[in-house]
Amino acid sequence: MERVGAVLIDIDGVLTVSWKPLPGAVEAMRHLRERRVPLALLTNTTSRTRDSIATALAEAGFPVTAEDVLTAPAATAAYLTEHFPGARCLLLTSGDIADDLAGVTLIDLEDPTPADVVIVGGAGPEFDYATLNRAFAHLQQGARLVAMHRNLYWRTESGLTLDTGAFLLGLERAADVEAEVIGKPAAAFFATALSHVGAAASETLMVGDDIESDVLAAQRNGLTGVLVRTGKYRRETHEAASGTPDHVLDSFADVPGLLNDLTGP
Repeated sequence: MERVGAVLIDIDGVLTVSWKPLPGAVEAMRHLRERRVPLALLTNTTSRTRDSIATALAEAGFPVTAEDVLTAPAATAAYLTEHFPGARCLLLTSGDIADDLAGVTLIDLEDPTPADVVIVGGAGPEFDYATLNRAFAHLQQGARLVAMHRNLYWRTESGLTLDTGAFLLGLERAADVEAEVIGKPAAAFFATALSHVGAAASETLMVGDDIESDVLAAQRNGLTGVLVRTGKYRRETHEAASGTPDHVLDSFADVPGLLNDLTGP
């Protein structure tokens, strides 16, 4: 690369685990700021709003604001507003993300009127049998299925934990539908991020711990993919992946060194 025009960064497993900074991550982020490298944080996190995420990161020492954060819920709201204006939507998610779904009409789980769209966010205790079965009923009646992401698992301080994809697969198979996925690895999400930072794909790095959704998906869209061996990274997943990352680093702390290697100090 002749220059690095921007860096896109996943949050969970790259900068933090259970919102606690990973070693060297804060210092690496500060280095990017000192170099005036445009950046954006791309996250499939669906349990917090952009403001909440930015506040948590800032309190941990990261020099970021809400303007730096692009979330799957916010992208989903924009998608629904454009493609399903006025639709009645049933939301399955863990956490309060209402502020990032401005303009979306949400219905109660017990509302007997068929929903137009079933939105699947981040998995948690709310994904019990009764709730999933209710969503299944709406899908049988013709509701469209929109998912904020289809990650199978994510890492917390307690270890790997099931995520939305494990349940989404079941809903798709049972209702014989295919979800429209809005967050990573959707091409539109990367395009939005590139527009946000004002950089071309060919001069932008994407740093993530999910080899498929973060790294290889970015590479398919013309970005340079950087896989870090933290968070949900597993060697067996890396070896069985559908492609090869452009770069593999031990952690986000190594990103400043990679920038030096690519473009000089």
